[in-house]
Amino acid sequence: MPTPLSRLPRKQRRFHFNAPASVRRRWLSAPLSRELRAKYGRRQLPVRKGDTVLVRSGSYIGREERVAKVDTRAGTIILDNVTLKKADQKLKVLPLRPAHLLLTRLNLSDPWRRRRLRAVETSGPEEEASAGAAASEATSAATPSAEKPAEPKPRAKGTKRTKPATETPA
Repeated sequence: MPTPLSRLPRKQRRFHFNAPASVRRRWLSAPLSRELRAKYGRRQLPVRKGDTVLVRSGSYIGREERVAKVDTRAGTIILDNVTLKKADQKLKVLPLRPAHLLLTRLNLSDPWRRRRLRAVETSGPEEEASAGAAASEATSAATPSAEKPAEPKPRAKGTKRTKPATETPA
């Protein structure tokens, strides 16, 4: 993914408005609910048409609606039944930012998305942690006299990190 290399605001804006569609798509990610987070081992996921989301801010707070459209160009998401009344009493859709939403139900009709989530689900952080714990138990049982390296002390904020002194063999 291309990233801006400059801190200049004008170059940041230029990158933002000229970003490719693949990058814009990832910017439209919303956080997952606790249940989905535990199930898939991910914190956020790009929003798709057909997903069900919970509105977390604004005048429609607490409403759970289905995604009607994802506008990658504007960076907004349009939900069913989330509208504004204009001065002439006509209804207008209310575009929302993905950060104001919470994914509660995923649209898994796409086989690619199902495969992607299943791959993440099988190699979740719990399995990796249990595999790492089993490996460390096996190595500690094999070498009981092996000395564990000392853990580094936490540094005070603002202090420089120094390299540890190496011992010279005598």
